[in-house]
This record gives sequence, C-alpha cells and structure tokens, in this order.
Amino acid sequence: MTDAFTCHVPITAEIYARIKDGLGPQIPPGMIAHLVYRTEAGLRYVDVWQSKDDYEAFAEQRLHPVVHPLLQEMLGFVPPEPALTVLDVIDAWTGRHPD
Repeated sequence: MTDAFTCHVPITAEIYARIKDGLGPQIPPGMIAHLVYRTEAGLRYVDVWQSKDDYEAFAEQRLHPVVHPLLQEMLGFVPPEPALTVLDVIDAWTGRHPD
C-alpha cells in the first residue's frame, strides 16, 4: 500500500541543502516521490513511499543520523519530530513512472 504524507519544518533552504548533502545521492529504497517547497514559516515536504515501513527504515537508518547531529549543533538539543499529515493518495506519477 502506498504511504504518503506532508509535514512542515521550520528550516531554511540552506539547512535543507546540508541535510540532503549528508544523505548522499542514493535514492532511498521505496521512495516514489519527494517534493519540498518554501512556505512563509520554513519548508513543507510532501513524500510518497511504497510503504510506511520503507519510510521508517529510511528515517531511522539515514535521515536521523544526519538531522539529529545537525539540530544538536544548531539548537543545542533535538526537538520532537514534526507532525506528519497522512495523505489519502490515489496515484503518484514521477519521471520513473512505469509504462
């Protein structure tokens, strides 16, 4: 089952770039699409994954080891995870969409 969500993070595009650099170029297993756009209060992510387990494995194994030290450096602590709003996705097309 496809799992999709959106969340707001109060960071800048420059901080996002540091996170993305830390993650490296390899696309995470199970990721279908990742969209990030600027808002008045930071950035909003929209993610689509093949499963919730795929996202949770990525977050635990790759995302948190990059983000948590960065937040500790910047803020002196690691704040709680941002709230995720689950999306009821019907379909998601990407450049890698199968024929």
